[in-house]
Amino acid sequence: MYNLLKGKKGIITGALDENSIAWRVALKAKEEGASFILTNAPIALRMGKIKQLADECGTIVIPADATLIEDLEKMYQQSMEHLGGKVDFVLHSIGMSPNVRKDKPYNDLNYEWFLKALDISALSFHKMMQVGEKLDAFNEQASIVALTYIAAQRTYPDYRDMAQAKSMLESIARSYGYVLGKSKKIRVNTISQSPTPTTAGTGISGFDVFLDYAEKMSPLGNATADECANYVVALFSDLMSKVTMQNLYHDGGFSSMGISEAIIEQFQK
Repeated sequence: MYNLLKGKKGIITGALDENSIAWRVALKAKEEGASFILTNAPIALRMGKIKQLADECGTIVIPADATLIEDLEKMYQQSMEHLGGKVDFVLHSIGMSPNVRKDKPYNDLNYEWFLKALDISALSFHKMMQVGEKLDAFNEQASIVALTYIAAQRTYPDYRDMAQAKSMLESIARSYGYVLGKSKKIRVNTISQSPTPTTAGTGISGFDVFLDYAEKMSPLGNATADECANYVVALFSDLMSKVTMQNLYHDGGFSSMGISEAIIEQFQK
């Protein structure tokens, strides 16, 4: 423990169960001295164990559908009431594609579901920042982080329309990062994490094979959820005061690799 977030207040979205990166971020943020609220969609609250996490972190859960402006307004207002002031950090850990869940092939997408995926996984990030800015909910030099994936830049067939959602998410981080940076020195970044066996990740077909492939491709191996939590907390801290509008790879080196000896050896068998 380094007290990196001592005295800081925040909002953490998306914690579902112990496998969630957001869950691990919450535990790490608590360990580093932060106070925060947890939020997730009402349906996710019924499916997950977030109340258990709230008890462990000594905080509350505020239900909010991040696609609904009125829900976000209530969430920010209740957050500031509970925390006793504006927030210093926000984690956006929200993503879902009905097309992926229902195993629709990329060349036969349901476009209403596609738009739903964009709204949930990317536009919700813009909405969270816009609503927070209008309510003056952010402190000067706050840090806002969203979780993304390398499929925003490269093609992974089973990721389907979530690839477009993550591309939009990263673009929003750059555009809104400029706006908030100019107005209140607020930092906005995305973290492109290794494939991680979360509840959402393991729902993608072929995930186990790709997890093994990424491990063999990465010089440092895949980054775990706990390691990602360390990176998120570092970005929340004052140590990263000039890092903004970046897509930061946290993947053991995977994003810089062409091929590895381990993969070559596997194909030579």
